[in-house]
Amino acid sequence: MLVKSVSLIRYRSYSGLRMEPAPGINLLYGDNAQGKTNLLEAVYLCATASSHRGAKDREMIAFGSDEAHVRLEVEKQGIPTLIEFHLNREKSREALVNGVPLRRISELLGHFHAVFFSPEDLKIIKSAPAERRGFLNVELCQLDGAYTRDLLDYKRTLTQRNALLKEMKNDRDFTALLDAYDQRLAASGERLMQARLVFTEELEEIVRRIHRDLTGGQEDLRIRYVPGTEMGRMEEKLFLSRDRDIYQGSTSVGPQRDEMEFMINGTDVKHFGSQGQQRTTALSMKLAEIELVRRKLGEPPVLLLDDVLSELDAGRREKLLGHISGIQTFLTCTGLDDFVRSQVQADKKWKVTKGTLTEDDT
Repeated sequence: MLVKSVSLIRYRSYSGLRMEPAPGINLLYGDNAQGKTNLLEAVYLCATASSHRGAKDREMIAFGSDEAHVRLEVEKQGIPTLIEFHLNREKSREALVNGVPLRRISELLGHFHAVFFSPEDLKIIKSAPAERRGFLNVELCQLDGAYTRDLLDYKRTLTQRNALLKEMKNDRDFTALLDAYDQRLAASGERLMQARLVFTEELEEIVRRIHRDLTGGQEDLRIRYVPGTEMGRMEEKLFLSRDRDIYQGSTSVGPQRDEMEFMINGTDVKHFGSQGQQRTTALSMKLAEIELVRRKLGEPPVLLLDDVLSELDAGRREKLLGHISGIQTFLTCTGLDDFVRSQVQADKKWKVTKGTLTEDDT
């Protein structure tokens, strides 16, 4: 997986930009708030149709402009693909692949794969369950088109069911419609939970090996997927929870309640792990994510590292950089010191200043 070129027009801090990255390590450095993260966000947008920061479309359009455009030339398994993403303050977003408009933005997923790693990801172990469900969704949507369709159908049906539950507080004469929603919700929900279970099991096999390496064989990391209801019985559980759901006006069982648990040597990392253990667990997860994508696609994803080096101690920094050999990487940092000490050579370097890239040939 390679990005051959990046073009931005009126995207956040960039009035205009064209960049031709190296197939190896691409280093972007400069002071804070100059636009380094914005560039990585634009690349990630073309892989996942979303901002890693959860930004709305209008927030990604340059101040004073009505629209923004992102254009990526990528290569997947040796086949070139042109991905375009258009944002507009007054209209719906639009994505094109090889010049052909997509009927749904979700159809963009799968054409290009990227893994984003930022300081916020180091907190994924301690954060709310929604963050871990988001992690599962981002990866599975990039790898499995059927999962994407099931997720969209589930979210749509869940919204409809919750709206109906609120109506039924005052009028219970909608039982037949609730039966239909439950049946549809259970069908897609069971498939989502099964896919998440399989993904977690595959991920755990890789993450245990990586975590042992990061900790010198001292720690055994296990991951457990905890479904939001008993798998294989979701429709039954929805029926049994009806009175409670009508009272609350929301659905209490299903994959929207899923969780992931992390255990090191039998101890819950979220509640009892040290800060170092939590950071190492998050790092292991990201490295395992890269390896799992490589296994499934036959090539690694593009790796986006946003100011992560400064958040890691020297040992973890070296382990991370040692794992990215042969992977096209976009790496940001405020200064060159951390990177220079790593003994890893950048194939291309750019200084970022107020939305302008200047290639550094030194």
